[in-house]
Amino acid sequence: MAEAFQPDQLATDKAGRYRDLAVEIAAVLDGEPDLTARMATVSSMLRAAFAHFFWVGFYVVDRTRTEELVVGPYQGTLGCLRIAFTRGVCGAAARERRTVVVEDVDAFPGHIACDSRSRSEIVVPVLGPDGDLLAVLDVDAETPGAFDAVDALGLETIVAQTFAR
Repeated sequence: MAEAFQPDQLATDKAGRYRDLAVEIAAVLDGEPDLTARMATVSSMLRAAFAHFFWVGFYVVDRTRTEELVVGPYQGTLGCLRIAFTRGVCGAAARERRTVVVEDVDAFPGHIACDSRSRSEIVVPVLGPDGDLLAVLDVDAETPGAFDAVDALGLETIVAQTFAR
């Protein structure tokens, strides 16, 4: 079994932190096939690794309702329960199957305010081994402009290694 996750042992620069965290997540999840367990672990480890991550979690594709996401494992305040692919940042990432970085949520047309303290957001699509959309990873911060290309690459790398296997 892997050693206990210690966020204070991660690199101090953001890119290095993501690289170290990707290794830690892979070690912790080694051999774990359950999708819910994998999502819960990623949410917890991301939230612990980055103090400014206000809300971290997954919205899972609801296979019974066409083009709708339902809240999955997350860390943070109460999240929206369901999000249509036609609404908000999560819906855009799911619909377009691309990472969406929003510096100011008030400037994003159709933003859904699940918690009014959220000021910026990044959402990464989660694709399975066959390329089907499984979920989106949603990360919110209380400060505007909290996410950039380094966050996008780091989160995309973690999502790809964790779910496209």
